[in-house]
Amino acid sequence: MMTKKITILGIGNTLFTDEGVGIHLLPLLEDELKGCENIEIIEGLTDGMRLLGPVEEAENLIIIDAINAGAEPGTIITLVGDEIPAYFGIKMSIHQLGFQEVLMAAKLRDRYPNEIVMFGMQPTSLELGIGLTENNQKRLGELKDAVIKQVNTWRRTYETA
Repeated sequence: MMTKKITILGIGNTLFTDEGVGIHLLPLLEDELKGCENIEIIEGLTDGMRLLGPVEEAENLIIIDAINAGAEPGTIITLVGDEIPAYFGIKMSIHQLGFQEVLMAAKLRDRYPNEIVMFGMQPTSLELGIGLTENNQKRLGELKDAVIKQVNTWRRTYETA
Protein backbone atom coordinates (compact mmCIF):
# COMPACT_ATOMS: atom_id res chain seq x y z
CA MET A 1 0.00 0.00 0.00
CA MET A 2 1.38 3.37 -1.02
CA THR A 3 0.92 6.17 1.48
CA LYS A 4 1.11 9.77 0.38
CA LYS A 5 3.79 12.04 1.69
CA ILE A 6 2.80 14.74 4.17
CA THR A 7 5.02 17.79 4.34
CA ILE A 8 4.88 20.01 7.43
CA LEU A 9 6.40 23.43 6.90
CA GLY A 10 6.97 25.79 9.79
CA ILE A 11 7.59 29.37 8.74
CA GLY A 12 8.21 32.55 10.64
CA ASN A 13 10.83 34.80 12.15
CA THR A 14 11.99 33.81 15.63
CA LEU A 15 13.43 37.30 16.26
CA PHE A 16 9.94 38.83 16.51
CA THR A 17 8.23 37.02 19.43
CA ASP A 18 4.99 35.40 18.18
CA GLU A 19 5.95 35.68 14.49
CA GLY A 20 8.14 32.62 15.21
CA VAL A 21 5.30 30.28 16.24
CA GLY A 22 5.69 28.07 13.15
CA ILE A 23 9.35 27.44 14.02
CA HIS A 24 8.80 26.97 17.77
CA LEU A 25 6.18 24.27 17.13
CA LEU A 26 8.42 22.03 14.99
CA PRO A 27 10.38 20.32 17.84
CA LEU A 28 7.07 19.32 19.50
CA LEU A 29 5.84 17.86 16.21
CA GLU A 30 9.14 16.05 15.61
CA ASP A 31 8.80 14.37 19.03
CA GLU A 32 5.18 13.41 18.46
CA LEU A 33 5.66 12.12 14.90
CA LYS A 34 8.95 10.27 15.47
CA GLY A 35 8.98 7.03 13.51
CA CYS A 36 6.06 7.98 11.25
CA GLU A 37 6.72 7.20 7.61
CA ASN A 38 6.24 9.64 4.76
CA ILE A 39 6.25 12.75 6.93
CA GLU A 40 8.76 15.49 6.22
CA ILE A 41 9.16 18.40 8.62
CA ILE A 42 10.83 21.50 7.19
CA GLU A 43 11.98 24.60 9.04
CA GLY A 44 11.13 27.34 6.56
CA LEU A 45 11.99 30.40 8.63
CA THR A 46 11.62 33.35 6.21
CA ASP A 47 13.10 31.57 3.19
CA GLY A 48 10.68 32.96 0.60
CA MET A 49 11.12 31.50 -2.88
CA ARG A 50 13.63 28.89 -1.65
CA LEU A 51 10.55 27.09 -0.32
CA LEU A 52 9.08 26.67 -3.80
CA GLY A 53 10.81 23.28 -4.23
CA PRO A 54 9.44 21.72 -1.02
CA VAL A 55 5.97 23.15 -1.72
CA GLU A 56 5.89 21.78 -5.27
CA GLU A 57 7.13 18.36 -4.11
CA ALA A 58 4.49 18.12 -1.38
CA GLU A 59 1.48 15.92 -2.04
CA ASN A 60 -0.23 17.16 1.10
CA LEU A 61 1.08 20.26 2.81
CA ILE A 62 0.59 21.64 6.29
CA ILE A 63 1.88 25.17 6.85
CA ILE A 64 2.34 26.60 10.34
CA ASP A 65 2.73 30.34 10.78
CA ALA A 66 1.57 33.36 12.73
CA ILE A 67 -1.73 34.48 11.21
CA ASN A 68 -3.14 37.93 11.74
CA ALA A 69 -6.87 37.33 11.43
CA GLY A 70 -7.83 40.13 13.81
CA ALA A 71 -8.79 37.50 16.39
CA GLU A 72 -8.19 37.34 20.14
CA PRO A 73 -4.40 36.94 20.75
CA GLY A 74 -3.45 33.27 21.02
CA THR A 75 -6.45 32.07 18.97
CA ILE A 76 -5.71 28.94 16.92
CA ILE A 77 -6.65 29.52 13.29
CA THR A 78 -7.16 26.85 10.62
CA LEU A 79 -7.37 27.70 6.93
CA VAL A 80 -8.04 25.12 4.24
CA GLY A 81 -7.28 25.24 0.51
CA ASP A 82 -8.41 28.47 -1.13
CA GLU A 83 -8.90 30.25 2.21
CA ILE A 84 -5.13 30.42 2.66
CA PRO A 85 -3.69 33.10 0.35
CA ALA A 86 -6.12 35.78 1.53
CA TYR A 87 -4.82 35.64 5.10
CA PHE A 88 -1.16 35.27 4.48
CA GLY A 89 1.76 37.16 5.46
CA ILE A 90 2.74 39.25 8.36
CA LYS A 91 5.62 40.86 6.49
CA MET A 92 8.24 42.23 8.83
CA SER A 93 9.88 44.22 6.05
CA ILE A 94 8.85 45.49 2.63
CA HIS A 95 11.71 43.43 1.14
CA GLN A 96 10.41 40.12 2.45
CA LEU A 97 8.71 37.96 -0.13
CA GLY A 98 5.52 36.62 1.37
CA PHE A 99 4.72 32.94 1.37
CA GLN A 100 1.60 33.64 -0.68
CA GLU A 101 3.92 34.41 -3.60
CA VAL A 102 5.44 30.94 -3.21
CA LEU A 103 1.96 29.36 -3.33
CA MET A 104 1.02 31.50 -6.32
CA ALA A 105 4.17 30.42 -8.19
CA ALA A 106 3.44 26.72 -7.46
CA LYS A 107 -0.12 27.22 -8.75
CA LEU A 108 1.06 28.98 -11.91
CA ARG A 109 3.53 26.17 -12.57
CA ASP A 110 0.74 23.62 -12.02
CA ARG A 111 2.66 21.98 -9.17
CA TYR A 112 0.32 22.79 -6.27
CA PRO A 113 -0.12 20.24 -3.44
CA ASN A 114 -3.21 17.99 -3.62
CA GLU A 115 -4.32 19.17 -0.21
CA ILE A 116 -3.14 22.14 1.79
CA VAL A 117 -4.03 23.24 5.30
CA MET A 118 -2.58 26.11 7.26
CA PHE A 119 -2.51 26.25 11.03
CA GLY A 120 -1.56 29.35 12.88
CA MET A 121 -1.99 31.45 15.92
CA GLN A 122 -3.04 35.05 16.31
CA PRO A 123 0.05 36.88 17.61
CA THR A 124 -0.06 38.67 20.95
CA SER A 125 3.07 40.61 20.03
CA LEU A 126 5.33 41.02 17.01
CA GLU A 127 7.92 43.07 18.84
CA LEU A 128 11.60 42.27 18.65
CA GLY A 129 12.27 39.49 21.12
CA ILE A 130 13.33 35.84 21.27
CA GLY A 131 10.69 33.30 22.24
CA LEU A 132 6.91 33.41 22.19
CA THR A 133 4.86 35.58 24.49
CA GLU A 134 3.52 33.75 27.56
CA ASN A 135 0.01 33.89 26.10
CA ASN A 136 0.99 32.17 22.84
CA GLN A 137 3.44 29.77 24.51
CA LYS A 138 0.55 28.46 26.65
CA ARG A 139 -1.46 27.59 23.52
CA LEU A 140 1.38 25.80 21.69
CA GLY A 141 0.14 22.36 22.81
CA GLU A 142 -3.29 23.13 21.39
CA LEU A 143 -1.73 24.12 18.06
CA LYS A 144 0.33 20.91 18.04
CA ASP A 145 -2.83 18.84 18.67
CA ALA A 146 -4.61 20.52 15.73
CA VAL A 147 -1.71 19.67 13.39
CA ILE A 148 -1.46 16.05 14.64
CA LYS A 149 -5.21 15.61 14.19
CA GLN A 150 -4.90 16.72 10.54
CA VAL A 151 -1.94 14.38 9.95
CA ASN A 152 -3.92 11.46 11.41
CA THR A 153 -7.01 12.33 9.35
CA TRP A 154 -4.96 12.27 6.15
CA ARG A 155 -3.18 9.05 7.14
CA ARG A 156 -6.53 7.29 7.84
CA THR A 157 -7.86 8.49 4.47
CA TYR A 158 -4.87 6.93 2.66
CA GLU A 159 -5.18 3.66 4.55
CA THR A 160 -8.81 3.23 3.49
CA ALA A 161 -8.27 4.49 -0.08
